[in-house]
Amino acid sequence: MSKGGDVSATEQEQTMFHIVLVNPEIPQNTGNIGRLSLGVGARLHLVRPLGFDISEKAVRRAGLDYWKDVDLQIHESIDEFLLWVSGRPTILLSTKSESALSDMVIEPGVVLIFGAETKGVPDVIHNLGPRGYIPMKSVIRSYNLSNSVAIASYFALSKLDPLWN
Repeated sequence: MSKGGDVSATEQEQTMFHIVLVNPEIPQNTGNIGRLSLGVGARLHLVRPLGFDISEKAVRRAGLDYWKDVDLQIHESIDEFLLWVSGRPTILLSTKSESALSDMVIEPGVVLIFGAETKGVPDVIHNLGPRGYIPMKSVIRSYNLSNSVAIASYFALSKLDPLWN
Protein backbone atom coordinates (compact mmCIF):
# COMPACT_ATOMS: atom_id res chain seq x y z
CA MET A 1 0.00 0.00 0.00
CA SER A 2 1.30 3.42 -0.84
CA LYS A 3 0.15 6.85 0.23
CA GLY A 4 -0.22 10.10 -1.64
CA GLY A 5 2.33 10.66 -4.39
CA ASP A 6 4.76 7.93 -3.33
CA VAL A 7 4.38 5.95 -6.57
CA SER A 8 7.47 5.46 -8.70
CA ALA A 9 7.50 5.90 -12.48
CA THR A 10 8.08 2.15 -12.87
CA GLU A 11 4.97 1.36 -10.82
CA GLN A 12 2.98 3.87 -12.87
CA GLU A 13 4.02 2.29 -16.17
CA GLN A 14 2.94 -1.14 -14.95
CA THR A 15 -0.57 0.06 -14.04
CA MET A 16 -2.87 -0.35 -17.02
CA PHE A 17 -5.52 1.89 -15.43
CA HIS A 18 -6.53 3.37 -12.09
CA ILE A 19 -9.80 3.21 -10.16
CA VAL A 20 -10.49 6.18 -7.90
CA LEU A 21 -13.18 6.31 -5.23
CA VAL A 22 -13.75 9.86 -4.02
CA ASN A 23 -15.05 9.87 -0.43
CA PRO A 24 -16.61 6.38 -0.53
CA GLU A 25 -19.24 5.77 2.14
CA ILE A 26 -20.04 2.04 2.11
CA PRO A 27 -17.28 -0.34 3.24
CA GLN A 28 -18.73 -3.38 1.46
CA ASN A 29 -18.61 -1.54 -1.89
CA THR A 30 -15.00 -0.55 -1.29
CA GLY A 31 -14.08 -4.11 -0.29
CA ASN A 32 -15.69 -5.50 -3.45
CA ILE A 33 -13.94 -2.88 -5.59
CA GLY A 34 -10.62 -3.70 -3.91
CA ARG A 35 -11.02 -7.35 -4.87
CA LEU A 36 -12.04 -6.36 -8.41
CA SER A 37 -9.06 -4.02 -8.83
CA LEU A 38 -6.73 -6.80 -7.76
CA GLY A 39 -8.36 -9.13 -10.29
CA VAL A 40 -8.09 -6.69 -13.20
CA GLY A 41 -4.64 -5.38 -12.32
CA ALA A 42 -5.72 -1.82 -11.56
CA ARG A 43 -4.46 0.42 -8.77
CA LEU A 44 -7.23 1.44 -6.36
CA HIS A 45 -7.15 5.00 -5.02
CA LEU A 46 -9.21 6.12 -2.05
CA VAL A 47 -9.65 9.85 -1.51
CA ARG A 48 -10.33 10.86 2.09
CA PRO A 49 -12.48 11.49 3.94
CA LEU A 50 -13.85 7.96 3.91
CA GLY A 51 -17.16 7.00 5.47
CA PHE A 52 -15.46 4.14 7.36
CA ASP A 53 -12.14 2.84 8.59
CA ILE A 54 -10.39 0.80 5.89
CA SER A 55 -9.35 -1.76 8.46
CA GLU A 56 -13.02 -2.25 9.40
CA LYS A 57 -14.23 -5.86 9.43
CA ALA A 58 -16.83 -5.22 6.70
CA VAL A 59 -14.19 -4.07 4.20
CA ARG A 60 -11.96 -7.03 4.95
CA ARG A 61 -14.92 -9.40 4.64
CA ALA A 62 -16.01 -7.98 1.29
CA GLY A 63 -12.41 -8.08 0.04
CA LEU A 64 -11.96 -11.48 1.66
CA ASP A 65 -8.36 -12.35 2.32
CA TYR A 66 -7.22 -10.35 -0.72
CA TRP A 67 -7.37 -6.86 0.85
CA LYS A 68 -3.72 -7.02 1.95
CA ASP A 69 -2.71 -7.63 -1.69
CA VAL A 70 -4.69 -4.77 -3.23
CA ASP A 71 -2.52 -2.15 -4.95
CA LEU A 72 -3.91 0.68 -2.84
CA GLN A 73 -3.03 4.36 -2.80
CA ILE A 74 -4.58 6.66 -0.22
CA HIS A 75 -4.99 10.38 -0.91
CA GLU A 76 -5.48 12.35 2.29
CA SER A 77 -7.56 15.05 0.58
CA ILE A 78 -9.07 16.19 -2.70
CA ASP A 79 -6.17 18.64 -3.07
CA GLU A 80 -3.61 15.84 -2.71
CA PHE A 81 -5.50 13.76 -5.28
CA LEU A 82 -5.65 16.72 -7.69
CA LEU A 83 -1.86 17.07 -7.50
CA TRP A 84 -1.42 13.37 -8.24
CA VAL A 85 -3.90 13.25 -11.13
CA SER A 86 -2.63 16.39 -12.87
CA GLY A 87 -1.59 15.61 -16.46
CA ARG A 88 -3.04 12.08 -16.45
CA PRO A 89 -5.91 10.99 -18.68
CA THR A 90 -9.14 10.89 -16.68
CA ILE A 91 -12.74 9.84 -17.10
CA LEU A 92 -15.30 10.70 -14.46
CA LEU A 93 -18.16 8.22 -14.43
CA SER A 94 -21.24 10.33 -13.76
CA THR A 95 -24.98 10.20 -14.24
CA LYS A 96 -24.62 13.87 -15.24
CA SER A 97 -22.63 13.02 -18.37
CA GLU A 98 -23.95 13.24 -21.89
CA SER A 99 -21.41 10.78 -23.38
CA ALA A 100 -21.62 7.02 -23.06
CA LEU A 101 -18.50 5.35 -21.70
CA SER A 102 -18.50 3.15 -24.82
CA ASP A 103 -18.01 6.28 -26.98
CA MET A 104 -14.96 7.44 -25.05
CA VAL A 105 -11.28 6.95 -25.81
CA ILE A 106 -9.55 4.83 -23.19
CA GLU A 107 -5.83 5.59 -22.93
CA PRO A 108 -3.19 3.53 -21.10
CA GLY A 109 -2.94 4.69 -17.50
CA VAL A 110 -6.44 6.21 -17.58
CA VAL A 111 -7.85 7.26 -14.23
CA LEU A 112 -11.48 6.14 -13.85
CA ILE A 113 -13.08 8.32 -11.17
CA PHE A 114 -16.18 7.43 -9.16
CA GLY A 115 -17.95 9.55 -6.55
CA ALA A 116 -19.45 8.79 -3.18
CA GLU A 117 -22.53 6.60 -3.20
CA THR A 118 -24.92 9.36 -2.08
CA LYS A 119 -23.07 12.59 -2.92
CA GLY A 120 -21.11 12.07 -6.12
CA VAL A 121 -17.98 14.19 -6.43
CA PRO A 122 -17.16 17.83 -5.66
CA ASP A 123 -17.45 20.28 -8.57
CA VAL A 124 -13.66 20.53 -8.89
CA ILE A 125 -13.59 16.86 -9.96
CA HIS A 126 -16.22 17.50 -12.66
CA ASN A 127 -13.79 19.94 -14.26
CA LEU A 128 -10.87 17.47 -14.58
CA GLY A 129 -11.74 16.14 -17.99
CA PRO A 130 -14.21 14.01 -19.89
CA ARG A 131 -17.22 12.47 -18.21
CA GLY A 132 -18.96 9.29 -19.24
CA TYR A 133 -22.04 7.41 -18.20
CA ILE A 134 -22.93 3.72 -18.23
CA PRO A 135 -26.07 3.24 -20.37
CA MET A 136 -29.14 1.70 -18.73
CA LYS A 137 -32.32 0.39 -20.30
CA SER A 138 -34.44 1.24 -17.28
CA VAL A 139 -35.42 4.31 -15.31
CA ILE A 140 -33.16 3.52 -12.35
CA ARG A 141 -31.04 6.46 -11.20
CA SER A 142 -27.77 4.54 -11.33
CA TYR A 143 -26.10 1.21 -10.74
CA ASN A 144 -24.55 0.26 -7.41
CA LEU A 145 -21.04 1.73 -7.13
CA SER A 146 -19.25 -1.62 -7.14
CA ASN A 147 -21.27 -2.73 -10.19
CA SER A 148 -20.43 0.52 -12.00
CA VAL A 149 -16.74 0.07 -11.27
CA ALA A 150 -16.88 -3.52 -12.56
CA ILE A 151 -18.61 -2.48 -15.80
CA ALA A 152 -16.18 0.40 -16.44
CA SER A 153 -13.15 -1.74 -15.53
CA TYR A 154 -14.01 -4.49 -17.95
CA PHE A 155 -14.69 -1.93 -20.64
CA ALA A 156 -11.23 -0.42 -20.00
CA LEU A 157 -9.66 -3.89 -20.11
CA SER A 158 -11.33 -4.58 -23.46
CA LYS A 159 -9.66 -1.46 -24.88
CA LEU A 160 -6.23 -1.71 -23.20
CA ASP A 161 -5.34 -5.37 -22.83
CA PRO A 162 -4.42 -7.22 -26.04
CA LEU A 163 -5.69 -10.47 -24.52
CA TRP A 164 -9.18 -8.96 -24.42
CA ASN A 165 -9.22 -7.58 -27.98
